[in-house]
Amino acid sequence: MAKQGLRSVVVKKYNHHANHGTVPDYKENILKRDFETETINQKWCTDITYIHVQKEGWTYLASVMDLCSRKIIGYAYGTSMTAELAVEAVKNACLNVRETRGIILHSDLGSQYTSQSFEKFLNSREIRHSFSRKGNPYDNACIESFHSVLKKEEIYLHTYQDSQEARRAIFEYIEGWYNRKRIHSAIGYMTPQQKEDEELKKAA
Repeated sequence: MAKQGLRSVVVKKYNHHANHGTVPDYKENILKRDFETETINQKWCTDITYIHVQKEGWTYLASVMDLCSRKIIGYAYGTSMTAELAVEAVKNACLNVRETRGIILHSDLGSQYTSQSFEKFLNSREIRHSFSRKGNPYDNACIESFHSVLKKEEIYLHTYQDSQEARRAIFEYIEGWYNRKRIHSAIGYMTPQQKEDEELKKAA
């Protein structure tokens, strides 16, 4: 690596100390780290990550992954980490799903995901909400892994002047690379789009 002028990307983790208010002591963990599924649209996971830009400072990406295909099926990006951002990501995930009743959506205990507006939307679509236990990030390992890969392969390699530039880069990474070109060992070295297409053919 030294001869080739290569070095690993190491960025100090940003610790956000926001006031989350009253967080419930216990919410049911339906998923229980069982990331296996029979087909798509059975188990989803979601989370929010931080992305820094020069003009606005910290911005936020909420993502939703299907655990069968590992495809990012919905996401929302903005300058405020709100419940509305979290809801928008799930709304986008629901756009191409005819029947959402019974889908398990797993999240952490962040205030965005325990908010009344988030729960109200899930209830309206009859989606079952599963929660990570406090201090157990591995309960939501798949979406945590996606955000880590996004940062190592895209975010940490560039400096974004503003949120619009970052938004374009995120769109190109997810739609142009991650979902359609990046293979995953967990799904038999297929891309998420290939895995989704395979599952849709089985159901046809």
